[in-house]
Amino acid sequence: MALPGSLNRYLLLMAQEHLEFRLPEITSLLSLFGGQFTSSQETKSPFWILNIPSEDIARNLMKRTVCAKSLFELWGHGKSPEELYSSLKSYPVEKMVPFLHSDSTYKIKIHTFNKTLTQEEKVERIDALEFLPFEGKVNLKKPQHVFSILEDYGLDPNCIPENPHNIYFGRWIADGQRELIESYSVKKRHFIGNTSMDAGLSFIMANHAKVKENDLVFDPFVGTGGLLIASAHFGAYVCGTDIDYNTVHGLGKASRKNQKWRGPDENIRANLRQYGLEKFYLDVLVSDASKPSWRKGTYFDAIITDPPYGIRESTRRTGSQKEILKGIEKCPESHVPVSLTYHLSDMFLDLINFAAETLVLGGRLVYWLPVYTPEYTEKMVPWHPCLRLVSNCEQKLSSHTARRLITMEKVKEFEGCHLIPPFNTSVLGGVSWMSFCPQDL
Repeated sequence: MALPGSLNRYLLLMAQEHLEFRLPEITSLLSLFGGQFTSSQETKSPFWILNIPSEDIARNLMKRTVCAKSLFELWGHGKSPEELYSSLKSYPVEKMVPFLHSDSTYKIKIHTFNKTLTQEEKVERIDALEFLPFEGKVNLKKPQHVFSILEDYGLDPNCIPENPHNIYFGRWIADGQRELIESYSVKKRHFIGNTSMDAGLSFIMANHAKVKENDLVFDPFVGTGGLLIASAHFGAYVCGTDIDYNTVHGLGKASRKNQKWRGPDENIRANLRQYGLEKFYLDVLVSDASKPSWRKGTYFDAIITDPPYGIRESTRRTGSQKEILKGIEKCPESHVPVSLTYHLSDMFLDLINFAAETLVLGGRLVYWLPVYTPEYTEKMVPWHPCLRLVSNCEQKLSSHTARRLITMEKVKEFEGCHLIPPFNTSVLGGVSWMSFCPQDL
């Protein structure tokens, strides 16, 4: 791939978890801040060489990502120490000088992946860089500039090579937002449910949706509001709906161990208040996602949701006797069911249609799709003519089940746009759901 000469080269050090989610997150964030993903690196590696237009865009990227650990301005790269030194000697001196002058302080760190070096080996590698024009003073506690040597020893912990596959040297720019995973941990949250979304995945979903300040974000299956919290952290105003009255109002039995009933301060608003985000909370309504409850129009910059799959949380919708002719024989004549089974086929049909109708142009829908792995194909991903598939990432749940994080972007106005009739069916846990694909039209 030919790389534009005007772009600066950066080295991105990735976290080695949720591997499939990393590329869509970085690509989405670069797009949000005016950049474009250009890299010829193997994306399974923790080291990615990116070409980014400016350091400001690079810093903005690191203020959002939870998949990346650190970012460096890349000064040199090689497959051996000799190649690295040659690369460093060819790096423009005028780009080095602002960070190496006599009034500056610095330190050099060593980072290795899949191997541990002794202190003597680390010192040896640092001393070998004496040809660089460092004129400042070393300050190990509070340096103005931090430089790093990064060595990649491959991905196989059972076959560690004696010499690294790749060696990098660069100036540290910024760290990612990995600390959010711990600070927003569900374990520390006031209000949780059986299916509260993991904090890390919540932030990944918000990044896939390109959530930004002053956006309006909606979750039609809001539950305990974990996805609203992640969006609000990035400055979006949030709202949602759920069919479960007790969950919306924080009533009923608690999900925590050794706690029988939910307390008075266990609700979605309290969760946002816990993180200082209450000002971004609009409201949450008790509502049935299968019933039209919004006026026609485009309202939302993003719809982010985790629909119930019928495993730990049942899939339900409101109904009446007229809608359950087959099931009425099982109920007393005087009984009117409060809710009916909401089949996954109908749920995803409604969700895709709702997103196509209510998202602004360019807005994104991000949701989880359960799949039975042995029968899964890409043709099973729901499709709509108003929505473009951006990414499709797998999270394995067991040897034969998984869920896929689907990101779609609205590319066409809803008027005159109709959902394509389903033609393919898959089964998860005995519940059928339909899917659509433009290739088969």
